Amino acid sequence: MRSIRELYKIGNGPSSSHTMGPKKACEIVKEKYNADRYMVKLYGSLSMTGKGHLTDKVIRRTLDNVEVIFSQESIPEHPNTMDLFMYKDDKPIGYERFYSIGGGIVRRQGEDPKEIVEVYPHTYFKEIKDYCVEHNMKLHDYVYKYEDKDFKDYLLKVWRVMAQSVDEGLNNSGYLPGVLHVERKAEKILNRIKFSSSRHVNKTQLASAYAYAVSETNASGGEIVTAPTCGASGVLPGVLYYAQEKYNYSNEKFMNALAVAGLIGNIVKHNGSISGAEAGCQAEVGTACSMAAAAVSVLMDNDIDTIETAAEMAMEHHLGLTCDPILGYVQIPCIERNGIAALRAINAAELAELVGENRIVSFDMVVETMLQTGKDIKESYRETAEAGLAAFYKNIQLQKRFIKKIEEENNNSN
Repeated sequence: MRSIRELYKIGNGPSSSHTMGPKKACEIVKEKYNADRYMVKLYGSLSMTGKGHLTDKVIRRTLDNVEVIFSQESIPEHPNTMDLFMYKDDKPIGYERFYSIGGGIVRRQGEDPKEIVEVYPHTYFKEIKDYCVEHNMKLHDYVYKYEDKDFKDYLLKVWRVMAQSVDEGLNNSGYLPGVLHVERKAEKILNRIKFSSSRHVNKTQLASAYAYAVSETNASGGEIVTAPTCGASGVLPGVLYYAQEKYNYSNEKFMNALAVAGLIGNIVKHNGSISGAEAGCQAEVGTACSMAAAAVSVLMDNDIDTIETAAEMAMEHHLGLTCDPILGYVQIPCIERNGIAALRAINAAELAELVGENRIVSFDMVVETMLQTGKDIKESYRETAEAGLAAFYKNIQLQKRFIKKIEEENNNSN
């Protein structure tokens, strides 16, 4: 497996696969070719939701004199495919195909797997658990053994950006960018929880307010950390911000939790998928929930088996979750899903302590199940904005326009 640094990427939203990934591909060709003109062709999910995800805008910000084409064609190799054509003095000088595979990571067509630097010798949770038991290690010690010497400092930087993204979301009101006119709700949720006298409100719900805050920061193009993606970036920070506020953990303990959460996300990325276009929202918010549940379990000083159970539960109960962003914006249902998943992560960690050992379903099993489920989900439900909530929204808007047109025609005839 590759370094957790490649999972926790610091950058701007709203989408790791549709914004950060294409930007990275453009930067690669910009450095490689001395071109004066570019043409970028987007396929599949990149094309179908690219407008809402601001894909074309980030491409134009990165490359000068560029034409962006939204193709109706899908490429079998990966739903997030983009072709880049480079020109000099109106003559073609290069062509590259990239796949944006999630979490801001791109893979070049024909890339030699040997070029990819693997950091970890194990790829499955069971292998890692067996190694830790044999060597009397905790999961975070395993991570530190294979990452570089500055990794803890990087985790501290990651946490600072996460916390800042919470603060930014809480300190902004009004509406998010885009035609949906979605109201920012993080601050409102926070105040309602803090000042409510209702016995049905509990302080744990603050985690959802913080998850909303990060997701709203992401939706407005602010700086966030992919955990594992932009679209699911609110879950882990929301949970950790709540935990830190309530218990004031030491930096060391907090870094340990982040390390283990990163390990969980890395396993999913390596053996399954963290791409909504490839496997639905279960791959994004489901993975984020597993990461957050594992982090909470670490903070609770649980053993490896209980941490695994927390992560497994969190993923298991997101299986089959579709990715159907309305108009392609990372807003509805994405932001609310982050808020709910934050609460579910805490619940999973708490329940894992109670159910004990001897679970039939392992974390490796649920990751493999998630990937297979993602393959079985119809393509229209995998980040295309062509089915689910997105389709119903479109139909309602069309009905409204039709009714308005009929009313106008009737008024004119009278």
